[in-house]
Amino acid sequence: MSSAEVAVNVFRSLEPEDLRTLQIIETGMSNREYVPKEQIQKYAKVPMDRIDFELSRLDKLGLIYRMQGGYVGYTLNYSAYDCLAINAFVKAGVLQAFGKSLGVGKEADVYDALDPKGTRVAVKFHRLGRISFRQTRRKRGYMIDRAGWLFQSRLAAEKEFEALKLVHQRGVAVPEPISQNRHAIVMGVIEGGELEKWRGIEHPTEILREILVNVRRAFLDACVVHGDLSEYNIILKPDMHMLIIDWPQFLLRNHPNAQERLTRDVKNVLDYFARKFRIKVSLEEAVDFVSGKTETLRV
Repeated sequence: MSSAEVAVNVFRSLEPEDLRTLQIIETGMSNREYVPKEQIQKYAKVPMDRIDFELSRLDKLGLIYRMQGGYVGYTLNYSAYDCLAINAFVKAGVLQAFGKSLGVGKEADVYDALDPKGTRVAVKFHRLGRISFRQTRRKRGYMIDRAGWLFQSRLAAEKEFEALKLVHQRGVAVPEPISQNRHAIVMGVIEGGELEKWRGIEHPTEILREILVNVRRAFLDACVVHGDLSEYNIILKPDMHMLIIDWPQFLLRNHPNAQERLTRDVKNVLDYFARKFRIKVSLEEAVDFVSGKTETLRV
């Protein structure tokens, strides 16, 4: 069972006191990995026997880790962080109910959900730390040394939400950004599947052109480069239009590495279409098109 599944299953059973205790631990984790039981009791302002009961309950629900050494301390796990984010979304009137999992990846879980009006949305929980620290740190330059994985995941969510707002308002084909809290983002519904998983596409040249047009629109109109584009984060919808997802590694157009990342993004896409559909497009011509040096592209 994934961390989000644990969170969804236990969330409705949580009392206000449970959430308050989780929030106290979260605050304490800004200074140390494991928060002493005495510090939790100090901020909760309740008798120690009550704190012992709360911590035992949260431990049985699978929301915290306990460490005993020089002192007894507690830290949140991803399920607890999920619960805090879900609670914030519910209180803000953003979420009403969860549905099925849309995907569990190395660095994120995505779930189908409903808002209070019954409209379908998607909830993405960032999960940094599933791959090695060295690989994650290398790929994500915005990470802060010595910060915990929960905080790193929050940074990823904040960065992706920022990118989605920038490109969505400029008409780039991405899920609509709705809300962000901690390491989670609520966005417009995601229907379809990763481009890499589709078989028997009738008009692949049209899809390639649409992808490159959206890369161009992001670069020229929103001044943004995706930075990690491939067939794994392009969603092909049932109507054969596409969405570009997974933006936490985006760069602004004026970044020193923006042109290099833009070229890499385009090359990844062209390599996939050449390998899968035998469609040959000059990388130089495609990069000139998406960067605005030319107005047309031969596909």
